[in-house]
Amino acid sequence: MSTLSLNAPPSLSFSSSFQQVRSLSFLCGSRASNLVFKFRRSFPSVRASSGFSSSLDTGSSTELEAVSKFSEIVPDTVVFDDFERFPPTAATVSSSLLLGICSLPDTIFRNAVEMALADSECYGLDNTDARLSCFANKALVNVGGDLAKLVPGRVSTEVDARLAYDTHGIIRKVHDLLKLYNKIDVPAERLLFKIPSTWQGIEASRLLESEGIQTHLTFVYSFAQAAAAAQAGTSVIQIFVGRVRDWARTHSGDPEIEAALRKGEDPGLALVTKAYNYIHKYGHKSKLMAAAVRNKQDLFSLLGVDYIIAPLKVLQSLKESVIAPDEKYSFVRRLSPESVAMYSFTELELTKWDQLTLASAMGPAAVELLATGLEGYINQAKRVEELFGKIWPPPNV
Repeated sequence: MSTLSLNAPPSLSFSSSFQQVRSLSFLCGSRASNLVFKFRRSFPSVRASSGFSSSLDTGSSTELEAVSKFSEIVPDTVVFDDFERFPPTAATVSSSLLLGICSLPDTIFRNAVEMALADSECYGLDNTDARLSCFANKALVNVGGDLAKLVPGRVSTEVDARLAYDTHGIIRKVHDLLKLYNKIDVPAERLLFKIPSTWQGIEASRLLESEGIQTHLTFVYSFAQAAAAAQAGTSVIQIFVGRVRDWARTHSGDPEIEAALRKGEDPGLALVTKAYNYIHKYGHKSKLMAAAVRNKQDLFSLLGVDYIIAPLKVLQSLKESVIAPDEKYSFVRRLSPESVAMYSFTELELTKWDQLTLASAMGPAAVELLATGLEGYINQAKRVEELFGKIWPPPNV
C-alpha cells in the first residue's frame, strides 16, 4: 500500500482541559462490545470500463485483475488489517462506524470522535436533543474528514434515517453537514450524502443535485425506486442483490420478483440488470452500485455495472485464482452498450415517476426491505446518541 497513510489524525487542539479529554476518551472506550470495527466501502472514483468489447483476453494474472477491467470492484467491509490487501478507494461514514470506533481501545479515528464530543458549540446548546444531534453531526464530519485524507475517491456521509419521510428535513441535514465539511476544508466534490430511497428521499436527492450536491440513494429494492432515482439525477444508486434474493426465498406475492422467477432469473441480479439498462439507455447520469453480492458467480453475472461491492472472502478468492495465459475461456461483460441496446421497456416502466405511481409500483419486497433497513439505521443512530449523552454534564464544569 503505497498511496495510503494510516497515521493517526492530529491530536486534539481545543481549550478544554486535559482531564475532560481523558474522561471523554474513557467513556467512549467503556462501551466496548463484540462489534468489530468495519466500514462499508463505496463510491470509487474510477468508472467501469466504457469500451464496447464484450469479453476480455484472459492474459491477466488473476481473476481479480480480469474482472476489474469491467467494473470497479470495492471491498464490502474492511478492517484495518485489510488495508494493505485491498486498499480502499472510497468510504462511508455512518452511525455504525461511530459505534465501531467507540467499541475499540484504539483507532486512528478516535481523536476525531473525541473532538466532536468536546466541542464547545455543542455543549452550549440547552436542548438535549439538539446537543446530541450536534455531537453526532460533528463526529460524522470529523471522521469523514479523516477518511477523505486516506482514500482517493469520495466519502459518503449517512443522513439520519429518522428524516426518511421529510424532504426538507433531509435537505436541512445535508446543508448542515456540508457546512461542517466546509469548515474543515473538505470540498463538495469529494462528498456524497447517503439518503434512504423513500419518495421523500428521492425528491430531496433531486433538489440537492440541482444545487450541485452529490447524493447516494440506498435501500433500493425495486425498479420503480431505481428509475425514479435516475430521473431525479441521483449520483449513485445502490441495489442490494442478495437481500432481494433472500426475500424471494421465503416470501411470495411480489409481481416484480415473480416475473423474474418465471423467466428463470435471479430476482436480485435481474433488478440490477434492468436498472443498469434503463439508466444507460435513456442517458441518465446516475452510476449504479450492486451491493450484497454473495459469491463470485454473482459478481461474474454483474460485470459491466459501474460499481460492485464484494465481500472480502470473494475478493480473496478472486485474488488467489490465477489465470493461465493460454486459458481458453474469457470473462464476459454482461452489462454493456450491447445489452442496453437490446433491452426493451414497457410504456408503464417509462412513466415519469411521482409519489403516487412509485407507491403503487413498489411491491411487498421493496416495502418490507425498505422498512427493515430504515429501522436498522434508526436504531444505530439512537445508540450513538445514547452513548454520546452519557458525557453530559462534562467533567469539571
